Amino acid sequence: MKKILINGGNRIKGEVTISGAKNSVVALIPATILADDIVVLDGVPDISDVSSLIEIMEIMGAKVKRDGETLTIDPRTVKSMPLPYGKINSLRASYYFNGALLGKFGEATVGLPGGCDLGPRPIDLHIKAFEALGAKMTYKENAMHLTTEGEKLQATNIFMDMVSVGATINTMLAAVKAEGRTIIENAAREPEIIDVATLLNSMGAQIKGAGTDEIRIDGVPTLGGARHTVIPDRIEAGTYISLAAAFGDGVVVNNVIYEHLESFISKLEEMGVRMTIREDSIEIYKSEDLKAVNIKTVPYPGFATDLQQPITPLLLMTNGHGKIVDTIYEKRVNHVGELVKMGADMKVDSDIVSYRAPNRLRGAEVTATDLRAGAALVNAGIIAEGQTKINNIEFILRGYDNIIEKMTSLGVDIKIIEE
Repeated sequence: MKKILINGGNRIKGEVTISGAKNSVVALIPATILADDIVVLDGVPDISDVSSLIEIMEIMGAKVKRDGETLTIDPRTVKSMPLPYGKINSLRASYYFNGALLGKFGEATVGLPGGCDLGPRPIDLHIKAFEALGAKMTYKENAMHLTTEGEKLQATNIFMDMVSVGATINTMLAAVKAEGRTIIENAAREPEIIDVATLLNSMGAQIKGAGTDEIRIDGVPTLGGARHTVIPDRIEAGTYISLAAAFGDGVVVNNVIYEHLESFISKLEEMGVRMTIREDSIEIYKSEDLKAVNIKTVPYPGFATDLQQPITPLLLMTNGHGKIVDTIYEKRVNHVGELVKMGADMKVDSDIVSYRAPNRLRGAEVTATDLRAGAALVNAGIIAEGQTKINNIEFILRGYDNIIEKMTSLGVDIKIIEE
């Protein structure tokens, strides 16, 4: 069993470069199925979710070549086929194959998605959109089977009952080749949605309004090849910025789009974190006497749910007390018990996290319960005195590109061990 071992207590210093966005690339790779020519993706992170997606693409017949951060995908030999449950169940973003296959072939049979256990993340919004476009859905042997029964998908107006990144992207994938104009109302506005729309438009799609709450899609008969650079990962950036604010002696985080992090940066400024924001980088200085704040996650452009766990070790280094409320995923509190093992003064009551600070964290053996909880434990282990051992590191490797190498370059004593 692989574990991460951290000898904490060494303040970090130096520069780190942020990789391409995990939450974009897991949709961009399935989106290439819609193309009738080669698609090249630059800035692809080296994470296990990408490796799983490549395997699935190759099982379907795609020719995939990886050269560093560049992924070249030839989808012209992709066949419509039931996707293997084992691989599909290993990652949440597998549901994007539904929209892509439905848009390309008029049918899709995809196992139910896996990923982190963060409480209810209903897929009914996706199904509602597919059915509105003319697909019929049945369950077959632990998988969803979608079909248009030989007919073309028909454009329509779709209102999202709740703001959902996954459902918004999946609807775009299915609708880009539907006949007529599809309008998605109450659409999610995240940068990753703009990124997927940018790729699709480069392939020849007609999508307007991505990044607003109303997206208009005029269907086209075919989509061609394209070259696209993945946007920087705002969650990875926030993870390193949080650590630098809590335990840094001067850290520069490169390849950052400030506009994607405005609500997060605003919260750090409320704490009193000292920073210089440049065109594509943020320099974080040593900060002392930070003020405790409250965190409430809401859909973009509000504070991102994926950042509430990575920022928690920083909150534990402030002065005062505060609360964390996640309105997106109610079960995103499992990291709290692990941080308590390290000496954190925290508790959960009715899914609301309360904390008192400052805390003197101590190394311990802890377990990552999901991807972002794992990032929180890495940051806490770096801050803590003594040795920290983290179990279930597969979660962390799903979403953080070369985290061991990047942390080591900042002066962290960190490695992966086998036990």
